[in-house]
Amino acid sequence: MRTDKNTAKVGIIGAMSAPLGGDRLTIDVTAGNRAALEITTAAATLALRGPTTAPAHYDVRLTAGEHTSLRWLPQPLISAVGSNLRQTYTVELATTSRLLLREEQLLGRANEEAGHLVSRLLVHRAGRPLLDQQTAYGDPEPGWDGPAVLHGHRAVGQLLLVNPEMDTPRDPVLLRQGSRDGCAVLTPLANGPALLATAVAPTSSALRELLDEALAHALHK
Repeated sequence: MRTDKNTAKVGIIGAMSAPLGGDRLTIDVTAGNRAALEITTAAATLALRGPTTAPAHYDVRLTAGEHTSLRWLPQPLISAVGSNLRQTYTVELATTSRLLLREEQLLGRANEEAGHLVSRLLVHRAGRPLLDQQTAYGDPEPGWDGPAVLHGHRAVGQLLLVNPEMDTPRDPVLLRQGSRDGCAVLTPLANGPALLATAVAPTSSALRELLDEALAHALHK
Protein backbone atom coordinates (compact mmCIF):
# COMPACT_ATOMS: atom_id res chain seq x y z
CA MET A 1 0.00 0.00 0.00
CA ARG A 2 1.62 3.24 -1.15
CA THR A 3 0.75 6.89 -0.83
CA ASP A 4 0.91 9.24 -3.79
CA LYS A 5 0.20 12.88 -4.59
CA ASN A 6 -3.54 12.18 -4.65
CA THR A 7 -3.61 10.97 -1.03
CA ALA A 8 -5.05 13.44 1.47
CA LYS A 9 -3.02 13.61 4.68
CA VAL A 10 -4.48 14.75 7.99
CA GLY A 11 -2.65 15.39 11.27
CA ILE A 12 -4.54 15.34 14.57
CA ILE A 13 -3.33 17.85 17.16
CA GLY A 14 -4.35 16.99 20.73
CA ALA A 15 -3.69 18.48 24.14
CA MET A 16 -1.18 16.78 26.42
CA SER A 17 -3.73 16.90 29.27
CA ALA A 18 -5.85 14.01 27.95
CA PRO A 19 -6.98 11.35 28.30
CA LEU A 20 -7.29 11.70 32.07
CA GLY A 21 -9.26 9.41 34.35
CA GLY A 22 -12.97 9.83 33.63
CA ASP A 23 -12.48 11.44 30.19
CA ARG A 24 -14.44 10.21 27.17
CA LEU A 25 -12.80 11.01 23.84
CA THR A 26 -13.97 9.91 20.39
CA ILE A 27 -12.45 10.27 16.93
CA ASP A 28 -14.81 9.39 14.08
CA VAL A 29 -13.36 9.18 10.54
CA THR A 30 -15.22 8.30 7.34
CA ALA A 31 -13.41 8.01 4.00
CA GLY A 32 -15.95 7.88 1.19
CA ASN A 33 -15.87 5.80 -1.98
CA ARG A 34 -12.62 6.01 -3.99
CA ALA A 35 -10.95 8.26 -1.42
CA ALA A 36 -7.30 7.99 -0.34
CA LEU A 37 -6.68 9.22 3.20
CA GLU A 38 -3.75 9.03 5.60
CA ILE A 39 -4.13 10.13 9.23
CA THR A 40 -1.45 10.63 11.85
CA THR A 41 -1.04 12.54 15.12
CA ALA A 42 1.27 15.44 15.86
CA ALA A 43 2.65 13.81 19.01
CA ALA A 44 2.29 10.79 21.24
CA THR A 45 -0.95 10.39 23.21
CA LEU A 46 -0.24 10.41 26.95
CA ALA A 47 -2.69 8.66 29.27
CA LEU A 48 -2.42 10.22 32.74
CA ARG A 49 -3.96 9.75 36.13
CA GLY A 50 -6.90 12.13 36.58
CA PRO A 51 -8.88 13.55 39.49
CA THR A 52 -10.93 10.33 39.59
CA THR A 53 -9.98 6.65 39.56
CA ALA A 54 -12.65 5.97 36.92
CA PRO A 55 -11.17 4.79 33.61
CA ALA A 56 -10.80 7.13 30.67
CA HIS A 57 -12.34 6.01 27.38
CA TYR A 58 -10.70 6.69 24.03
CA ASP A 59 -12.72 5.47 21.03
CA VAL A 60 -11.55 5.56 17.43
CA ARG A 61 -14.11 4.77 14.70
CA LEU A 62 -12.87 4.31 11.13
CA THR A 63 -15.05 3.70 8.07
CA ALA A 64 -13.76 3.13 4.53
CA GLY A 65 -15.94 2.98 1.42
CA GLU A 66 -15.55 1.04 -1.82
CA HIS A 67 -12.17 1.30 -3.60
CA THR A 68 -10.89 3.41 -0.72
CA SER A 69 -7.41 3.50 0.81
CA LEU A 70 -7.30 4.40 4.52
CA ARG A 71 -4.05 4.62 6.50
CA TRP A 72 -4.23 5.16 10.28
CA LEU A 73 -0.67 5.83 11.50
CA PRO A 74 -0.71 7.69 14.83
CA GLN A 75 2.22 8.28 17.14
CA PRO A 76 2.46 5.91 20.14
CA LEU A 77 0.11 5.83 23.12
CA ILE A 78 1.98 6.14 26.43
CA SER A 79 0.36 4.51 29.46
CA ALA A 80 1.81 6.55 32.36
CA VAL A 81 1.91 5.31 35.93
CA GLY A 82 -1.44 5.63 37.71
CA SER A 83 -3.43 5.99 34.47
CA ASN A 84 -6.47 3.85 33.67
CA LEU A 85 -7.49 3.79 30.01
CA ARG A 86 -9.94 1.81 27.90
CA GLN A 87 -9.12 2.21 24.20
CA THR A 88 -11.34 0.84 21.44
CA TYR A 89 -10.86 0.78 17.67
CA THR A 90 -13.97 0.03 15.60
CA VAL A 91 -13.30 -0.33 11.87
CA GLU A 92 -15.86 -0.84 9.09
CA LEU A 93 -14.49 -1.76 5.66
CA ALA A 94 -16.21 -2.27 2.34
CA THR A 95 -15.33 -5.29 0.18
CA THR A 96 -12.82 -3.34 -1.91
CA SER A 97 -11.40 -1.17 0.90
CA ARG A 98 -7.68 -1.12 1.66
CA LEU A 99 -6.50 -0.47 5.20
CA LEU A 100 -3.17 0.05 6.94
CA LEU A 101 -3.58 0.48 10.69
CA ARG A 102 -0.66 0.79 13.11
CA GLU A 103 -1.05 0.77 16.89
CA GLU A 104 1.93 1.33 19.23
CA GLN A 105 1.78 1.35 23.03
CA LEU A 106 4.50 2.27 25.53
CA LEU A 107 3.86 0.91 29.01
CA GLY A 108 5.20 3.59 31.31
CA ARG A 109 7.57 6.47 30.70
CA ALA A 110 11.30 6.19 31.47
CA ASN A 111 11.92 4.42 34.79
CA GLU A 112 8.26 4.28 35.84
CA GLU A 113 5.63 1.58 36.15
CA ALA A 114 2.93 1.08 33.52
CA GLY A 115 -0.61 2.32 33.96
CA HIS A 116 -3.63 0.08 33.41
CA LEU A 117 -4.42 -0.20 29.69
CA VAL A 118 -7.14 -2.25 28.03
CA SER A 119 -7.28 -2.03 24.24
CA ARG A 120 -9.72 -3.64 21.82
CA LEU A 121 -9.52 -3.79 18.02
CA LEU A 122 -12.75 -4.73 16.23
CA VAL A 123 -12.76 -4.87 12.42
CA HIS A 124 -15.59 -5.78 10.05
CA ARG A 125 -15.17 -6.25 6.30
CA ALA A 126 -18.29 -6.25 4.12
CA GLY A 127 -20.33 -6.64 7.30
CA ARG A 128 -18.48 -9.78 8.44
CA PRO A 129 -16.07 -9.97 11.41
CA LEU A 130 -12.43 -9.86 10.32
CA LEU A 131 -10.71 -9.31 13.69
CA ASP A 132 -11.83 -8.95 17.31
CA GLN A 133 -8.84 -8.74 19.64
CA GLN A 134 -8.39 -7.40 23.16
CA THR A 135 -5.20 -6.88 25.15
CA ALA A 136 -4.77 -5.78 28.77
CA TYR A 137 -1.60 -4.59 30.52
CA GLY A 138 -0.65 -3.23 33.92
CA ASP A 139 -2.01 -3.95 37.39
CA PRO A 140 -4.39 -5.59 38.23
CA GLU A 141 -4.10 -7.78 35.10
CA PRO A 142 -2.61 -11.21 36.01
CA GLY A 143 0.63 -12.27 34.36
CA TRP A 144 0.79 -9.39 31.89
CA ASP A 145 4.54 -8.89 32.36
CA GLY A 146 5.45 -12.59 32.56
CA PRO A 147 7.37 -14.73 30.04
CA ALA A 148 4.15 -15.86 28.33
CA VAL A 149 3.08 -12.30 27.50
CA LEU A 150 5.64 -9.44 27.41
CA HIS A 151 8.67 -11.06 29.06
CA GLY A 152 9.80 -7.72 30.47
CA HIS A 153 9.31 -5.70 27.28
CA ARG A 154 7.64 -2.29 27.58
CA ALA A 155 6.76 -1.50 23.96
CA VAL A 156 3.98 -3.43 22.23
CA GLY A 157 2.20 -2.90 18.95
CA GLN A 158 0.39 -4.29 15.99
CA LEU A 159 -0.04 -3.52 12.34
CA LEU A 160 -3.05 -4.58 10.29
CA LEU A 161 -2.89 -4.69 6.50
CA VAL A 162 -6.06 -5.35 4.48
CA ASN A 163 -5.86 -5.38 0.69
CA PRO A 164 -8.15 -7.27 -1.71
CA GLU A 165 -5.28 -7.51 -4.21
CA MET A 166 -2.83 -9.03 -1.72
CA ASP A 167 -1.65 -12.63 -1.98
CA THR A 168 -1.66 -13.72 1.68
CA PRO A 169 0.52 -16.62 2.86
CA ARG A 170 -1.03 -19.60 4.59
CA ASP A 171 1.34 -19.80 7.55
CA PRO A 172 2.51 -17.27 10.17
CA VAL A 173 6.00 -15.78 9.86
CA LEU A 174 8.16 -15.12 12.94
CA LEU A 175 10.54 -12.17 12.65
CA ARG A 176 13.75 -11.84 14.71
CA GLN A 177 13.22 -14.97 16.76
CA GLY A 178 15.52 -14.99 19.81
CA SER A 179 16.54 -11.34 19.44
CA ARG A 180 16.95 -9.16 22.54
CA ASP A 181 15.49 -6.27 20.54
CA GLY A 182 12.08 -7.94 20.49
CA CYS A 183 10.26 -10.04 17.94
CA ALA A 184 7.13 -9.99 15.80
CA VAL A 185 4.78 -12.49 14.21
CA LEU A 186 2.99 -11.87 10.91
CA THR A 187 -0.26 -13.84 10.75
CA PRO A 188 -2.87 -14.23 7.97
CA LEU A 189 -6.47 -13.70 9.09
CA ALA A 190 -9.15 -16.25 8.28
CA ASN A 191 -11.61 -13.87 6.64
CA GLY A 192 -8.92 -11.91 4.78
CA PRO A 193 -7.22 -10.93 2.54
CA ALA A 194 -5.51 -9.50 5.62
CA LEU A 195 -2.28 -9.80 7.61
CA LEU A 196 -1.79 -8.91 11.27
CA ALA A 197 1.67 -8.20 12.69
CA THR A 198 2.02 -8.29 16.48
CA ALA A 199 5.29 -7.15 18.06
CA VAL A 200 6.97 -6.65 21.45
CA ALA A 201 10.20 -4.73 22.00
CA PRO A 202 12.22 -3.04 24.74
CA THR A 203 11.93 0.47 23.25
CA SER A 204 9.65 2.48 20.99
CA SER A 205 12.32 2.75 18.26
CA ALA A 206 12.87 -1.02 18.25
CA LEU A 207 9.10 -1.55 18.06
CA ARG A 208 8.77 0.76 15.05
CA GLU A 209 11.60 -1.07 13.29
CA LEU A 210 9.86 -4.39 13.86
CA LEU A 211 6.53 -3.17 12.53
CA ASP A 212 8.23 -1.59 9.50
CA GLU A 213 10.02 -4.88 8.86
CA ALA A 214 6.76 -6.79 9.10
CA LEU A 215 5.09 -4.40 6.64
CA ALA A 216 7.96 -4.69 4.17
CA HIS A 217 7.74 -8.48 4.40
CA ALA A 218 3.99 -8.39 3.78
CA LEU A 219 4.24 -6.05 0.78
CA HIS A 220 6.94 -8.09 -0.93
CA LYS A 221 5.13 -11.39 -0.66
